[in-house]
Amino acid sequence: METNRIWMVRAGTGGYLIDEFLQNNIIAIGWNYLENIPRDISYSELRRQYVETYPQDSDGRTNQSAGQLYRFVVDFQIGDKVVTYDSGSRNYYLGEIISEYEYNDSYEFFHTRRVKWMEHPTSRDVLSTDSKNRLGSVLTIFEISRNVWNEVLSHNPAEMSEEQIVIEEKKEKEEEPKELEEIREDVESKSTEFIKDIIANLSWEDTERLVAGILRAIGYKTKMTRRGSDLGSDISASPDELGLEEPRVKVEVKKRTKDRVTSQEIRSFIGGLRDFNKGIYVTTSGFSKDARYDAERANFPITLVDLDWLVELLVNNYEKLDVETKSLVPLKRIYWPL
Repeated sequence: METNRIWMVRAGTGGYLIDEFLQNNIIAIGWNYLENIPRDISYSELRRQYVETYPQDSDGRTNQSAGQLYRFVVDFQIGDKVVTYDSGSRNYYLGEIISEYEYNDSYEFFHTRRVKWMEHPTSRDVLSTDSKNRLGSVLTIFEISRNVWNEVLSHNPAEMSEEQIVIEEKKEKEEEPKELEEIREDVESKSTEFIKDIIANLSWEDTERLVAGILRAIGYKTKMTRRGSDLGSDISASPDELGLEEPRVKVEVKKRTKDRVTSQEIRSFIGGLRDFNKGIYVTTSGFSKDARYDAERANFPITLVDLDWLVELLVNNYEKLDVETKSLVPLKRIYWPL
């Protein structure tokens, strides 16, 4: 059983150092101001030296950078396999580490190890979508599973005939749409959970501002109305600024982390709809079965919005939100191939 580990080491942003890597038979990483690092250094000592050298970095960036340096200097071993990527040619280059860590300021990146590279690269186009996804991390260094390594190796021209390469390319083109769809669904699911995390950590005031902002994006005019003793705010919404046009909507926002909204709370909300002809009840914790039943049989149209629906409304209307509302849940658009 093979015990050597397998590492991805990126050749700078976009692979711009790929020629230096291949021509000099090296892998290298930056952070050049941190000079020659002892091979027996502890992580805590390396982190301390990093903080002294790069005091402007945040704790998160410090931990990530010090961790990658420690891996390169201490965790990497002679005999470990290594992969690097050239984004221009869309090729993965495979090699084996043949030296201990060296500090060499003759290269663009000073922290180096020597590598014996295979003669031919493996094209990204012949790999499965799953392997492409796993090789896609933007970290300078990360460990690769043996399954991914075996696939990259098995698709290398040195291991395959031209006929096999053609067959694998055809097979991958046939399977890629399904695999891409599965990855897209996984990414969407994770994104939804991260957005939920942000909303769950908002204060009750900002949660109400978020709901009001979404209503404005949908086309309503909103007004925050002070309630009595709990110092919270209801939201009233209407198509016009004066709140005279129908539908006139009362919105209750219940900021919670655990308990679901009960039927008693829904009945109390319905009882306060005398001056409104529709109601929206928003909660971050969900609704009990009885609460949903009471909302369905109410004399007024009542819409219950849980956290999942709130995220859906946020994402679907995000481009129409005002700047203040966007600042509560900052999001970036990601494009995905059809």
